[in-house]
This record gives sequence, structure tokens and C-alpha cells, in this order.
Amino acid sequence: MNTSGLEGGREKCPSRRVGLLSTRFEGTDGVSLETEKWIHVLKTLNCDCFYFAGSCDWDPEHSFIVPEANFKHPDIQRLNEIAFSYRTRPLEVSQKIQQLKDYLKQKIYDFVRTFDLEILIVENALAIPLNIPLGLALTEFVAETGLPMIAHHHDFFWERKRFLVNCVWDYFNMAFPPHLPSIHHVVINSSGANQLSLRTGISSMLIPNVMDFDTPPGPPDTYSSDVRSALGLFPDEMLFLQPTRVVPRKGIEHAIELTRRLGKKAQLVISHASGDEGYEYEKRLKEFAEMLEVKVKFEADIIRNDRGLVNGRKIYTLADLYQHCDLVTYPSDIEGFGNAFLEAVYYRRPIVVNNYSIFDTDIKPKGFQVIEFDGYITDQTIEHTRQVLENKALFEEIAEHNYQLARRHYSYTMLRRRLQTLLADCFGEEIQC
Repeated sequence: MNTSGLEGGREKCPSRRVGLLSTRFEGTDGVSLETEKWIHVLKTLNCDCFYFAGSCDWDPEHSFIVPEANFKHPDIQRLNEIAFSYRTRPLEVSQKIQQLKDYLKQKIYDFVRTFDLEILIVENALAIPLNIPLGLALTEFVAETGLPMIAHHHDFFWERKRFLVNCVWDYFNMAFPPHLPSIHHVVINSSGANQLSLRTGISSMLIPNVMDFDTPPGPPDTYSSDVRSALGLFPDEMLFLQPTRVVPRKGIEHAIELTRRLGKKAQLVISHASGDEGYEYEKRLKEFAEMLEVKVKFEADIIRNDRGLVNGRKIYTLADLYQHCDLVTYPSDIEGFGNAFLEAVYYRRPIVVNNYSIFDTDIKPKGFQVIEFDGYITDQTIEHTRQVLENKALFEEIAEHNYQLARRHYSYTMLRRRLQTLLADCFGEEIQC
């Protein structure tokens, strides 16, 4: 409950109680990482944050866990297998969706009452239909209560081929995303804003992904000094980092080809596990790497949010790998924005980028210098990569140029200003205390 009082003869500004909801808040997936940045900035705006998810490894005292909210819950996976395989929907599937929707909606009511929340921020659960009952529950909850909501959309169902054959178009039209007066929509790229408006008539605010560019990373410490040996690299081998999940749209086969054609002693390390799209692509990559005789390591087991020990094995963070890698590969065909791009710039690493559409329209025009290719690796790509790897002065010049550009366009300062605007839209302007 909001409170106000006197502190040192001065009125204390009331805090806002904010609930953040998603299918999961854990690990190093892009949505969780970006949500943590929002939480950091929201706290500077005097907001208390609480979390609703199917799984969550954040503050347990502020968390409300409902396993059925996770898209990996067995009931949700069974529904998805039917929803995205057939064009007509069995009655029992409709009944199960409604049953889970009612259950999740009651849990959302409980979450709001338990923490006395004033506003909800939904992270991608109203854009990607990985948990249809959750999207329906959120939509009905807002329709019934009018509670202010910020719907933060990272990517939409129409951007994913796997969702286009389905028997749930009615649910898509209702809740992915919903068009309700108390919902403020946020997208992370200009294409999303355009398509959302064209397809639904919904207006939105553009807030791209961010990093704390006003606080540069410190130098590598002693903990991470052995990361190369822990990954099995020889002293004379280069470390190429592919900091993404193992899903087909990440284009990881291009990174394997690049590693082979450079002709340098190098290993390609993939930081994340296969995601919600199965393991066939990972199998294909292993076969492709073996065919090209490229050393590829899938190291999701030892790369996590926090350092520590698991089963006696040392755990590193993604930041540790960025600071010790020689090159970042980012050959995605499709990205909502590009967290890995900003991370590479933040840690001043050279980056190889496929010219995916959002990079082409939203990022490249700002003047970033990258090793770029357009759909396939060329001789020019290989030569440019060699130049950057072999010329330390060029390496450092590019890194500094990109860092300063990102500081201007993708900083916490920008995020803070836009979140202030959103909160003012919901609650009105705060009176200065």
C-alpha cells in the first residue's frame, strides 16, 4: 500500500507498486535480461517491483510462482502441440484452454491483491503465444479491472513461421496483443510499431533494448582469468563467442563457416541452450561443424546469471566470456532488436553481423561499425574479419566509436526518460516532493 509521510521535515514521495509478469524470469534469455534492466531503472523511479511467472530465480520474497504460467509446463506444451499443428480445434482443447485461463486469471487477481499492486508490466506474454491461457487470462483481467498495464512486446507471433499454421486464430485476435484502453503498448523496434499499427490499429511507444553505457564494465578479474582453459582452449587458440540460444533463426551455421574459412586456430563457443523449438537444429550444427572440422562447444551448463559452483564445476557469467573472447558472431536471420549486439558493443568486442532487417533499419543508420554480411559469408567478410583481428589499433578504434554511439542512443538514461513518460501517462505527473 502506498504511504506518505515526513522525513527530515520534507514530504516523502510515494512509491509505486509494480507487478511484472511473464512466462518465466530466469536464466540468460533475452526477455529476462531486458526485464532486469527495466527493474533497475524502475527502482530509480521509486518503484517497488514484484514478479509473477511460471519460474523465477529472482527475489523470492517479491515473487509469485505459478507453474502453469511457464510455457514449458506439460499442460501448456500439450496444448501447443495441437494449437500449432492443426487448422481446426478439438472441443476438449478449447475446454482445457478455458480451464487454465480461469485458473491463471484467479492467480493474477491473487498476485495483485497480495502485493497491493498499482500497475502491471507484461513481458512478451501478450505478443508471443507460447502460453495461450496466460495471454487470455491477462486480457480478461485487464478488461474486468481496468488496472493500468504496460505491455512490453519483444516479438510478435506473425514474425515466427511456426505460429502461422494454427487452430487458435480467435485467441490470437483477442489477446496477442489485446486492444484495451488501459493498456499502453511498448515495442522494441520500428518494424514492430508499424506492423502493430497496421494489423491491429494499436499505437505504441518505441523503447529499444539498452545497456548501462554510462557505467563501463570493469577490467577482467581473477575469477574469470581461467575461463579459456575451463572451456578447453589452448593458449594459442582464439575464442569466438556466439552469445545466443540454439534456434534456427540465429543462423549459427554462418558462424561455423566463418570460423573454418578464417583459417585461424579458434573455437566457437555457444553460450545458450536450445530453446522452445526443439533440438534438431543443435544436432544439425554438430554434424555441420564435424564436417567442416570446426571446434564448436555448447557451454550453456557453465554459463549462467551468477558465478558459483555446480556439481563441482566452476560457473561463469556471459560477461566473463565477453571480456575474454576475440570475436562475437551474430549471424541471425531475424531478431526483435539484438541484445547480443549491444552486449558486444558494451564489452568493446568486434562483432560479425548478418544484415537482419532491424539492424538494417534501426541500428546501422546510427553509424555503427561492424563486420557485416548480407545473407551469406563472402570473401570480403573473411578479409574484413582478418583485418580487425590482426590490427589492434583498428580493433580499439572501432570499439570506442561504437561504445560512444551506443551511449547516446541505447543507455539507461534514455530508458529512464521513456519510462517516466509511460508512468505519467498512467498516473499523471508526479508533484515534486
